[in-house]
Amino acid sequence: MRIWFLCKVKYAKENEQGLLKNVSEQYLVDAVSFTEAEARIYDMLGSTIRGDFQVTNISKSNFVDVFPYDDIDIWHKCKITYVVADADSGKEKKVTQYMLVTAHDVKEAYDRIHESLSNMLVTFRVPDITESPIVEVFPYERDDEELLPPPPSNLKPLSEVKAEQERREAIRQENMEKLSSSSEEMPRLMEYEDESE
Repeated sequence: MRIWFLCKVKYAKENEQGLLKNVSEQYLVDAVSFTEAEARIYDMLGSTIRGDFQVTNISKSNFVDVFPYDDIDIWHKCKITYVVADADSGKEKKVTQYMLVTAHDVKEAYDRIHESLSNMLVTFRVPDITESPIVEVFPYERDDEELLPPPPSNLKPLSEVKAEQERREAIRQENMEKLSSSSEEMPRLMEYEDESE
């Protein structure tokens, strides 16, 4: 399951009149820890924000899932509720989850969240949808592995180390066999020398 971190970023943004104004924006980042969330937000925004910016706050969000649509970048926070039966007691329990979806308005967000959750096995309700102040969402991508620092040059993959050990063991075994076969032949050579005398 993904862990989403809400990152607040403060920087000077140029307005329509060309003046710089301090703004604070929220971004959602998929990461495994606060440290990774901070590293990812600095990496993602470093090329898009001109000048200096500061990450003023990072907190774990309560979002369970995110559903982006390409036609718009306005995020809506959707509250989803459904009832499940407790496996131990058999009693019904109400579950509340929050999800994000992009949409032009609340009605479209309602339709899109229903479309996105159409494969859910339980009947759910959407009692609340509000426009979110989140500017952009950064899900984890395979390409993001480039953000991780490279391993130190003195470390090798385990497969290479094992292959090297097996190669050394084979050479040692071969040398032992040669040594034992040559030591067996030595007395015979000495016998031949004795006979020749």
